[in-house]
Amino acid sequence: MTITITELALYSGALLILFLTPGPVWVAIVARAVSGGTKSAIPLAFGVALGDILWPLVAIFGVTAIVSVYADFLVVLRYAAAVILALMGLALIRFADKVISSNNAFTAPGAWAGFLAGVLAVTANPKASLFYLALLPTFFDFTNISAFDVILICTASFLVPLLGNILLASFVGQMRKFLASPAAVKRTNIGAGIALILVGVVIALT
Repeated sequence: MTITITELALYSGALLILFLTPGPVWVAIVARAVSGGTKSAIPLAFGVALGDILWPLVAIFGVTAIVSVYADFLVVLRYAAAVILALMGLALIRFADKVISSNNAFTAPGAWAGFLAGVLAVTANPKASLFYLALLPTFFDFTNISAFDVILICTASFLVPLLGNILLASFVGQMRKFLASPAAVKRTNIGAGIALILVGVVIALT
């Protein structure tokens, strides 16, 4: 281990600030939690956290070489994420009068779609790519880094957004209990569906 606890703590703090900065992922987490409760947003949170492991690896193991190969693939990922989020939004609007958490037929495929959307959204997120590719090298000396250091960096990159997104989803899910009437459920599902569609549009256009 060559990186210090202080360096890792500063990096984790920067990850927290990145999480607190509203963006497409943040809006998607809120929309899923509003529409289907905390459990509906958890798969998305894990997908985001898994995707967040990729960017440190890209930064550490050769930005220029990997990005030159990965650049075209990023375009595909961006549009894939946009389509998935838009489809989830359309499904919410279509089933706006239903409580998703009580509808197993709707929740089961939604979990995988949420996870996949989380992975794709963060890997195609310009904010995330800018943070990892431009700022990560300022926290650590990549010329003197061990395999254990890489594991620590990736672990922090995974845990900070995961815990932050779960806490956010839990808070929004608890607030959702105050919207228990059928009319309120329909309104919140339509609002969440529109939010997911807009997130997809933003990802596609950025």
